[in-house]
Amino acid sequence: VQLQASGGGLVQAGGPLRLSCAASGGTFSSYYMYWFRQAPGKEREFVARISRSGGDSLYADSVKGRFTISRDNAKNTLYLQMSSLKPEDTAVYSCAAKTSIVAQVYDFWGQGTLVTVSS
Repeated sequence: VQLQASGGGLVQAGGPLRLSCAASGGTFSSYYMYWFRQAPGKEREFVARISRSGGDSLYADSVKGRFTISRDNAKNTLYLQMSSLKPEDTAVYSCAAKTSIVAQVYDFWGQGTLVTVSS
């Protein structure tokens, strides 16, 4: 499976932005999907996870209530709707996939898309 993230850009604090992650070359609905982010000088951190059907999701405390992860299995696409953005949300956002929720290793990673939030 190939994953390609898009939708990043420059946004003012308080504004919204939607990221997409398009999947190709595999059965998208077979994978748990994730968003991670890495801010400059910091380690990569978990942002959100969504189940294979899209019926269950999990968020990092830092984004809970502001970000919404979703997926469209018919379009093989993962989304991250971000609202009330803060300067500390500035990071490179990447999508990832794995077939088992308990697996330690992610099967596939997409390239990142840069989100910059100005104050």
